Amino acid sequence: MFIIEDELQKLPDKPGVYIMRDKDDNIIYVGKAISLKNRVRSYFRKTNKTQRIINMVSLIDHFEYIVVDNEAEALILECNLIKKNRPKFNVLLKDDKTYPYIKIDIKSDYPGITITRKLINDGSKYFGPYANPGAAKELVDFIRQKYKIKQCKKFKYTDRPCLNYHIKRCLAPCMGYVTKEEYRKQIDEIIDFLDGKKDKVIKEIDKQMKEASEKLDFEQAAYLRDKKIAIERISEKQKVSNVSVNNIDVIGMYKSDIEVCIEIFFVRGSKMIGREHYFFSELKDMDDKEILSGFIKQYYLENENVPNKIMLREELEDKEVLEQWLGEKLGKNRRVELISPKKGEKLRFVEMAEMNSKVTLENKEKDKSKILFELKEVLNLDELPRKIETYDISNISGEYVVAGMCVMQDGILKKNLSRRFKIKNVVGQDDVACMEEVVTRRLKHSIDNKDGGFGKLPDVIFADGGITQIKAIKRAVEVYKLDIPVFGMVKNDKHQTRALMDENREELTISDELMKLITNFQDMVHDTAISYHRKLRNSSMKKSQLDDIKGIGETRKRMLLKTFGSFENIQNASKEELMKVKGITEDIVNQIKNI
Repeated sequence: MFIIEDELQKLPDKPGVYIMRDKDDNIIYVGKAISLKNRVRSYFRKTNKTQRIINMVSLIDHFEYIVVDNEAEALILECNLIKKNRPKFNVLLKDDKTYPYIKIDIKSDYPGITITRKLINDGSKYFGPYANPGAAKELVDFIRQKYKIKQCKKFKYTDRPCLNYHIKRCLAPCMGYVTKEEYRKQIDEIIDFLDGKKDKVIKEIDKQMKEASEKLDFEQAAYLRDKKIAIERISEKQKVSNVSVNNIDVIGMYKSDIEVCIEIFFVRGSKMIGREHYFFSELKDMDDKEILSGFIKQYYLENENVPNKIMLREELEDKEVLEQWLGEKLGKNRRVELISPKKGEKLRFVEMAEMNSKVTLENKEKDKSKILFELKEVLNLDELPRKIETYDISNISGEYVVAGMCVMQDGILKKNLSRRFKIKNVVGQDDVACMEEVVTRRLKHSIDNKDGGFGKLPDVIFADGGITQIKAIKRAVEVYKLDIPVFGMVKNDKHQTRALMDENREELTISDELMKLITNFQDMVHDTAISYHRKLRNSSMKKSQLDDIKGIGETRKRMLLKTFGSFENIQNASKEELMKVKGITEDIVNQIKNI
């Protein structure tokens, strides 16, 4: 039996990572400490704590810890455990958006240039991220046109150059028309350009122009002149401020009563090449330094594009260990600085990031508020409908009956909150009874465990259908004597969302913008239900067709499917073809043919 007070006395005065767990053994928080003894005990002292920490501590059933040699090791272990387990009380990057990078495979004899959204530690050189994918594509197109590097992943021909050579878009390294050294010189110039070293590139082009003119190679001189003009033009598009020639990420943060927004500016060689932002909910009472420290750990854990400097408002308590960790990620004995500027141009850059994070968050909340206020008015509610749920039933002739549930939180469709149900108590095809069962079960989850996976009860429920589905959900709501309004999402003959309907069969007039959101909501729950139905049906078909055959286990089943691709192909194969598969006997073949 785990007695917290007793275990607190056993904590060592050493660096390490502590792991908080609830009564179901779920990890709810991971943290690092210079002294496990002091840090873990602090959670259970009767001192001033934020509401968030109070909520977390109330859920702690037991904890464990891992002792390490130093704080740097603790930081790495903490990051990895957070990434793996995604505890609900840690700062988490839940935004799944990815931004494009420009990649040059410098290990190749003749490197190419591509756009990718994945950073892989493969020895290639990456530039970015570019918040505007169009800007990244424009840069790549410009480079391919002006530098004539290869565009194929592998050489397309070995006996003749491709069309790109003939239209002067490639130097044809496949044919040996350019040496490795000459080609590498082009790549080095491209790297300098993407690194923001425009002046160095222009100086080299001027030198080449002079040499071409002296050789009376006026065609080459004109080509170099045009390239210089193009480089200056595209460089001007990115120029913002001469903060530093180093790589810098500038982090700004803004808190509202509901959310936190963190904005990052990417400055590379005095040029802003992009920015991105992340939103975090339920952190408003969390310390700014703790939010920023947690964000930096999560953001740079797998991001290979670590800058030389990170500028932010707060002086972080674990600044030194973060700098050490980031420096090791950067490699080559290079240093990463976390800077909190107090004056001058660098401070203005941090202030600009903070201002943009505020604008970004306010614009998001304006959009959400507009939707929520319209819903409140249209549905005639007393409060804003912060959480709306919808349900859909899927089956074929009463077989593999399932339901999908989707959630709209603060006017945003939350895919990660979707849930799927198997129907347990209804026999045959009765969508109305299935709907009543599913909603009853879902409401019970939150009533029995308000901190469980379903979260709090919905403010409103939308039915995927008309009055019969509305009445079914109303019956489920009344079981628990709840006051949750129910409305239907009605479709036309073409299966397109037509309107919202109340329990009196009245259709409600809504704006085009809200109609689009409701349509996406209805499509989302339909896809959730039908994809689960297909999964169960396909799984069942595979099982009934092969698993009931005596002599076929998992290994032989996998071999048959790998060889023939599908059960239909297996049945259509000849006896000789089937018996070529290891372990398949004549008796097994006869059983397959008799299904």
